[in-house]
Amino acid sequence: MTAYLNALGVICSLGRGKSEVAQNLFAGDCSGMRNESGWVPDRVLPVAAVHGELASIPAHLAGQASRNNQLLLEAALQIRADIDQAISTYGAGRIGIVLGTSTSGIDEASRGLAHYIREQQFPADYDYQQQELGAPANFLADWLQLSGPAYVISTACTSSARALMSAQRLLDLGLCDAVLCGGVDSLCKLTLNGFSALEAVSEQRCNPFSANRNGINIGEAAVLFLMSKTAGDAQPIALLGSGASSDAHHISAPEPSGRGALQAMRKALSRAALQPTQIGYLNLHGTATQHNDAMESLAVATLFPDGVPCSSTKPMTGHTLGAAGALEAAFCWLSLCADNTGHALPPHVWDGQPDPDLPPLEWVTPATRLASIAPRYLMSNSFAFGGNNVSLIIGDAP
Repeated sequence: MTAYLNALGVICSLGRGKSEVAQNLFAGDCSGMRNESGWVPDRVLPVAAVHGELASIPAHLAGQASRNNQLLLEAALQIRADIDQAISTYGAGRIGIVLGTSTSGIDEASRGLAHYIREQQFPADYDYQQQELGAPANFLADWLQLSGPAYVISTACTSSARALMSAQRLLDLGLCDAVLCGGVDSLCKLTLNGFSALEAVSEQRCNPFSANRNGINIGEAAVLFLMSKTAGDAQPIALLGSGASSDAHHISAPEPSGRGALQAMRKALSRAALQPTQIGYLNLHGTATQHNDAMESLAVATLFPDGVPCSSTKPMTGHTLGAAGALEAAFCWLSLCADNTGHALPPHVWDGQPDPDLPPLEWVTPATRLASIAPRYLMSNSFAFGGNNVSLIIGDAP
């Protein structure tokens, strides 16, 4: 069954809302990546934060107030009219919520614990439910008064890609008529210090697939799709295929040959009934770590021996962890959107110095254009700790 992606709410370092994010994405704008101190002791690091005031959590949901839920609320408000229409059409019990996150409200929890250590009591505004991994889905269900299935998937950096897969299953099984799906993660000291301890964080803007790459930057984002069984407009876009694998190679390092990544991409193509030559663009996981980029380039070169236009968008957004899969699927959605009249694609931003040890890939430049005639098919890769791999195919719906 086709899973139509009817509406998109998005907020990240590129901006707020579809038009602002698309404009900056296709321009290769990295200005949202700024050097900041205070996250990791004695280090100044580039981070891709959302700046400015965020929507306030309603007073009756004050126990669920967290930056993570504020980002999610911003994305939801952008598509509130579409959500209300779905509730009116299907009923509150027929709309599901499936989200991905890795941090939830852990920033509020860590500050609460620091306060407890100093004062022997938690701050007055601290509530344990802020930090539960299920918090984003619970908050959205409470805010919208929805009673369908509502849950969170947390598989590190594939979380929200898996949320889209899981949402499609709810539709296929007839458990829901529409699903709000996507992901959210906010910047917090825990993740920045954790990746710093792994010696995986770069002190410069990340440089994916370069001979000079030396690690990731962290960002934050919230992405919310309204997925349904019904094509909503004149130019419907859908999740056409998805594939997942778990090679369990190592707790944090990817399988060097790209075997698991290749398996996920092949599964996605099989489920979409497509050949590699039909893919018009590939959004790479492209974290700019030594091991990820080496593994992914091997897998891509194996699957696409004739090449495919591809790019990593992480120099613009940072690695948004649990939100990354949905965010990069959203970039594919924006590339297919009718508003993209120039048929632009997200450019690959790097220093142009290829790693001679890696197979060469076909990089998207500002001059690269997506085909203007449907059907067009775009792929997005997400890879995570533990050898957890997901590939999604977003395309013009049949």
